[in-house]
Amino acid sequence: MEQQLSDEEPYPIILREENRRRRRKMKAFTSNSSIAMDQISIEFILPTSTKSSRSPDTLLLEVAANWTVEQVKAQVWLRAVASNLCPDFYQKFSPDHCILLYQKKGNWCEIYDKHQVFQTLDCIRYWKALKKDVGKIHLTCRPHPSEDSNRYQKFLNYLIGYDVTDVSNVHDDELEFTRRKLLTPRRIELADRDPKLYSMDPWITSKPLPEYLLNKVVNDHILLVIHKSTASQTIKVSIDDTPVQVLQTFFNKISNKRALLGIPDDVSEADYVLRVCGREEYLYGNHPVRDFHWVRQCLKNGEEIHLVLESEPNPDQDLVQKEDWAQVDDCTGVAGTHEQLTIEEKDHERVFTISLWDCNRKFRVKVLGIDIPVLPRNPELIVFVEASIFHGQQLLAQERTSSKAFTEEVLWNTWLEFNIRIRDLPKGARLSLQVSCGKAQTQPTKGASSYQEAGGGGTGGGYDCNKTKSRLLYYVNLLVVDHRSLLRQGDFILHMWKMPEKTEDNSSINADKLTSATNPDKASSMAIAILLDKYCYPVALPKSREGKEAGAEGREAEGGDRGLREMPNHLRKQFEAIIATDPLHPLSPEDKELLWHFRQECMRHPRAYPKLLASVRWGRQEAVLATHRLLERSSVWDRSALDVGLAMQLLDCHYSDAHVRSIAVRKLETLGDDDVLRYLLQLVQAVKFEPYHDSALARFLLKRALRSKRIGHFLFWFLRSEIATSMHYQQRYAVLLEAYLRGCGDAMLQDFKHQVEMTEVLQKVTREIKTMSAEKYDVSAHVVFQLRQKLESLQTSGLPESFRVPYDPGLRAGALVIEQCKVMASKKKPLWLQFRRADPTTRSTDNIGVIFKDGDDLRQDMLILQILLIMESIWEEESLDLSLLPYGCISTGNKIGMIEIVKDAATIANIQQSVVGSTGAFKDEILHQWLQDKCVSEEKFQQAVERFVYSCGGYCVATYVLGVGDRHNDNIMITESGNLFHIDFGHILGNYKSFLGISKERVPFVLTPDFLYVMGTSGKKSSPHFLKFQDVCVRAYLALRHHTNLLIILFSMMLMTGMPQLTSKEDIEYIREALTVGRQEEEAQRHLLDQIEICRDKGWTVQFNWFLHLVLGIKQGVEKRSA
Repeated sequence: MEQQLSDEEPYPIILREENRRRRRKMKAFTSNSSIAMDQISIEFILPTSTKSSRSPDTLLLEVAANWTVEQVKAQVWLRAVASNLCPDFYQKFSPDHCILLYQKKGNWCEIYDKHQVFQTLDCIRYWKALKKDVGKIHLTCRPHPSEDSNRYQKFLNYLIGYDVTDVSNVHDDELEFTRRKLLTPRRIELADRDPKLYSMDPWITSKPLPEYLLNKVVNDHILLVIHKSTASQTIKVSIDDTPVQVLQTFFNKISNKRALLGIPDDVSEADYVLRVCGREEYLYGNHPVRDFHWVRQCLKNGEEIHLVLESEPNPDQDLVQKEDWAQVDDCTGVAGTHEQLTIEEKDHERVFTISLWDCNRKFRVKVLGIDIPVLPRNPELIVFVEASIFHGQQLLAQERTSSKAFTEEVLWNTWLEFNIRIRDLPKGARLSLQVSCGKAQTQPTKGASSYQEAGGGGTGGGYDCNKTKSRLLYYVNLLVVDHRSLLRQGDFILHMWKMPEKTEDNSSINADKLTSATNPDKASSMAIAILLDKYCYPVALPKSREGKEAGAEGREAEGGDRGLREMPNHLRKQFEAIIATDPLHPLSPEDKELLWHFRQECMRHPRAYPKLLASVRWGRQEAVLATHRLLERSSVWDRSALDVGLAMQLLDCHYSDAHVRSIAVRKLETLGDDDVLRYLLQLVQAVKFEPYHDSALARFLLKRALRSKRIGHFLFWFLRSEIATSMHYQQRYAVLLEAYLRGCGDAMLQDFKHQVEMTEVLQKVTREIKTMSAEKYDVSAHVVFQLRQKLESLQTSGLPESFRVPYDPGLRAGALVIEQCKVMASKKKPLWLQFRRADPTTRSTDNIGVIFKDGDDLRQDMLILQILLIMESIWEEESLDLSLLPYGCISTGNKIGMIEIVKDAATIANIQQSVVGSTGAFKDEILHQWLQDKCVSEEKFQQAVERFVYSCGGYCVATYVLGVGDRHNDNIMITESGNLFHIDFGHILGNYKSFLGISKERVPFVLTPDFLYVMGTSGKKSSPHFLKFQDVCVRAYLALRHHTNLLIILFSMMLMTGMPQLTSKEDIEYIREALTVGRQEEEAQRHLLDQIEICRDKGWTVQFNWFLHLVLGIKQGVEKRSA
């Protein structure tokens, strides 16, 4: 096909493979017009030595600055052969037999990337800084992993649940490349890690002590009970004392009782630390005691604070296995500047890598054909390929092939040329290939194709597709610029992902469609063959521009005279209105034009960044460079207060640019550990939106996990669960998890091993029980007997002695209490398990209750519980304690996981049934009576009623805002101390169940006559408790409205990532409506009070639903979490 030259701009033309011969005839540059090529002097220390001397052979070589690493190695090899050095070696082996190493600050670094241009290497910059005239590089034989290394790798693969060394399903070396690159941030973090702080990992909070907790403290002092062996001592300390001061107070107090407590005379407070009784949680470090999570928890629950005096744990247990690998060059994968790479004014014979910005032709792809493993049943179908270029969610260009009959092999052999120049392709742009089918046309139709009518552009050849809807069957993505910043070239056979059928789970399809991984199931997947243009040399995307053009670029970034012009008043109002809209508000083309025109003004308002960056035309090189320059020059973002919602927004699927995502991560660096934990679930999901495996976000997660065992623990389970669940992102998460495991230390590795072994054993048992008990709900005594027998035999042989509880790593579980274990009467046959506490210092006599589930995806429950924790922290800032009970819940694999059993709690259904059977749903006084029976005194009962009022208010507001549906009396529970709480969040965002065609949800939230009866009211009467309830609800609701954007962002990120209920923007609309976005505060208050009135009026409908639930058994688990 003849190349069409673009006549838009007089840029140098890069010649494709077919024009190579013409290129040779180009006139050579004269010496005065050519720029002298930089030469770099390097002494190479060779892997061989002469027989006469034992010192190694060396070669001094003048290396051309623009040679690639591969060319340099080849030149060294040729020189060694020409010099007749050790011919046995150099003639027998190829240059690939060796690696290149240099020393930097006492560390060995490997020059890893063979495609890298030599002058862009970090070592060159390092030597220049040291003013060295000659650099020194060692060639050493490529090392082979030892047996110990292989064994260690196998162990890590077992913990990860995936073999990270398997490269059978990759079309480049990004996997291996990232594994090597993540060694550097890991080394830096480990070098800076404080061994004592890491081994004890104090759990502190950075938020001020809420007023409601301060009220429980008398004169700023609290009592601590400190235990040593069997004795204990109570001391009074200030809430501002640090653990060291607490220890000093304790040692002063016991100066005459040392012998009684078994403390020798020759030791002091410096030899001891304080640990929470029964938990692996320490009070350590330079923080006041009021900031420790456990202290706040005890104050909140009105419990005594029991601590144990111990020697410091040995930091050697956190030793990290020595790495076999050398650190890779810091600049690995970074291209040079445009000026270093451009072919302008250079001798073409001496050009070895080309700047992408010199490529003025349009990008194109040749679709060769598809190979279909299994033909669809309908033989009359036609098929076509749609090719699109996306950056984030922004469509840059789109073309498609003609339609052909659907046969086992369909060949097109046709070029699709996109309306985008190669020089305008941004890093992170992906070529999306989709195979769709439709019914064969029966009669010719006039006019545009259905594709063009639907708003698509392009000229993909005469479409013979009819106007009926086509259906997407398969999809795959290829990043146009690879992880090394090189333009993809040549041919590819890509194995495609199949679109899920309507009957299959399609919950994560939005995120899955963004993956650049290919389908590992090569035998049965659709394959597409494509060809990209080939060039004589690698084409690299430069990292930046220098010199005059950069100055012009800078002026363009400043907006020239236009950008600096004062904004007129009528436009300023429009501008402020755009910025004030919530994240879901769509931007019109006019809005985008206005924001881009006044981009200097936008840069002064951090909350405008997401809107401005969504207005950038990422398919135009000038706009991208202008944006990067703006971001580099603006200090407003870094100086502004941290707004987590804003930073998280820049990490969602709409932003693929590394600069943009980096400024978001830079902002998150200031988060405390407790906040990182709070948002960890969403941050792990946001890794899916990174174009490449190695990213600022991945490195941030790695660093924070290596700094805190608690963050590391949850990162391990969040990643492992995704690796097991999502084939589309397996490799990316596996590389990140491996990088963490290689630095977390031996103690953590052993803990993870025990937890993984435990989940595997329990999953096997659950599956065996399911096959024995196929009926939907009934569980016979025989099945429970079988379970106990299996657990008994495992206890004596296969189970670990103790393990950290995955949803609460501070707690260590020991042996099973076999006689208390049972199978729950529910469709998926979850196991109800009771473990003894493994820590001998525990003050609690209760067992650790765990429900083990196989067959349910707990990720949605985790999301809701996570959002409840975030709501709780929002309310704490307003000094509201709404007694939420976000119980422990964690997904440990593909549809397996563990749920905490809340002690002393019962479902409303059980309470109603226990008195009068199914009609209990209509008896208003039953709940009130049950609570009274559980309280030993009137005072305790009044406290329980107050707790009920607050917790009921908290859950009413939370479930209303989140649209938590399917609320029946089996998934609302209450503790004996009056704490109401909801469980089982299978239906969120208004996706409510219907029964007999009628929606079961007739009310905004659950506020039934029996709940009102506990508050001392019935009918339309109001009691002091009910007025308090209304006040609590309004305060809680208005507090959440102040964080509308954060809640919307957290949900919209989850919308993409595998929530069965979250599949479209309309789902998220629910939250906007529930939070009355855009209305005044008084209106919002009125709105919520109206919802409460609706509940009072229609409470009987809920009671009727609950009656049906009890009678007809419309259940999702009869005994669920009711002890």
